[in-house]
Amino acid sequence: MCGHCGCGDKTGATILNLQTGKEVAMGGHSHDHVHADGTRHSHGHGEHDHGHDHQHSQHHEHDHVHTDGIKHSHGHGHDDEHTHSHASEHHHDHDNPARSADAVVELETRILAKNDALAAKNRAWFAGREILALNLVSSPGAGKTTLLERTIRDLKDELKLYVVEGDQATANDGERIRAAGAAAVQVNTGAGCHLEADMVARGLAELKPPLGSVVMIENVGNLVCPAMFDLGERAKVVILSVTEGEDKPLKYPHMFRAAEIMILNKTDLLPHVDFSVPQAIANAREVNPGIMVLQVSARSGEGMAEWYGWLRHEIGKAGAAAFA
Repeated sequence: MCGHCGCGDKTGATILNLQTGKEVAMGGHSHDHVHADGTRHSHGHGEHDHGHDHQHSQHHEHDHVHTDGIKHSHGHGHDDEHTHSHASEHHHDHDNPARSADAVVELETRILAKNDALAAKNRAWFAGREILALNLVSSPGAGKTTLLERTIRDLKDELKLYVVEGDQATANDGERIRAAGAAAVQVNTGAGCHLEADMVARGLAELKPPLGSVVMIENVGNLVCPAMFDLGERAKVVILSVTEGEDKPLKYPHMFRAAEIMILNKTDLLPHVDFSVPQAIANAREVNPGIMVLQVSARSGEGMAEWYGWLRHEIGKAGAAAFA
């Protein structure tokens, strides 16, 4: 998980409002953004949330006493990074691998607990506004964005659709969503391989979806970490393309076990690929017997009516849950 791959560091993570062009770092900075159509928006730099100055050019002096009792007064310049030794804090990681592993597990547990608490707040926020929130997950290239584009174009006159678009970098997919006709915010995770609840909360603050809307959260393409991180969604929707192996549910069981519905996408390519639909469905139900499976082609439109029917049903449930 993230304690091992290092993606828990949010350095470089940004929230981009594709309607206004406002781009804000998770630390609070905003700056210029140029849309694909050439429109430029200029924004000032906000202060860091923690509010202290990162300038370390000032010179600090203090006394240092040698073992022979001689006292010297000297300064420490901080023009570059701190170089204080922390060996006493970290040497045990090498001396005691078991203790180091325990520390990693404890850190992961704390990260997940914090995320779950924020996800609960998101879920309450959605419920209070009768909003259906869905977390779309898949491997890269499975067709999440194309599925969303088709859904938006077909249903934008019927449903109030809003999108939180997650990627490590670029606003390409967010611009595609915007061009299809839905308001969107682009969340770029930097080194991160998944969205987290606080990223979604920051995105929602920019997106401002109204009462009774549908919020589609397109997660970063990854079938590992997104399974662990609750975003406050009503359900996870996992997209599996027929261009992938039918053994994906067995190779990534946590994701398919966490999902309520599997969309088998790109069915228009079945005549051209070696892929067994019955085997893929059997594998998915081996790890999650209750998973619903829909077969669709976001390109041709085949099977999309069943997907839309499921959406309408879930919207009704979201409204009813607000008064439960």
